[in-house]
Amino acid sequence: MKTFLSVALVFGLCGLACAADKVEPVGTWKCDYEISGQKLSATLTIKKDGDKLAGAMKWPDQKAEKLKDVKLNASTLSFSAVRKFMGNEYPLDFTLTIEGDKFKGKSAFEFMGNKTEFDIEGKREKKDN
Repeated sequence: MKTFLSVALVFGLCGLACAADKVEPVGTWKCDYEISGQKLSATLTIKKDGDKLAGAMKWPDQKAEKLKDVKLNASTLSFSAVRKFMGNEYPLDFTLTIEGDKFKGKSAFEFMGNKTEFDIEGKREKKDN
């Protein structure tokens, strides 16, 4: 009986530890990045759509663009969005690692046949209560 209780306690504690490490991507994130020496920003919004993740990305000069293929694997959030700039469209792929209310990651796009990659960081905006 003691063995059974010990095993149950160990599994219970492991379950709590795993649940505490679960990443929650839902929220509004302020994103900062740099391309060719120019500091830029965007706003990322992630929400739940049933049991799936969905969202949008908004730049200062572009309305919110719906995200595609939003996936969370452990602490890694990945998705795609289209950046519209000067009459052109640039599909961007994002891979972000979330830690609490911050993330760091990379984004990549293709320009004139060359793949360009840049670093991106973000911070979750606090909710007003």
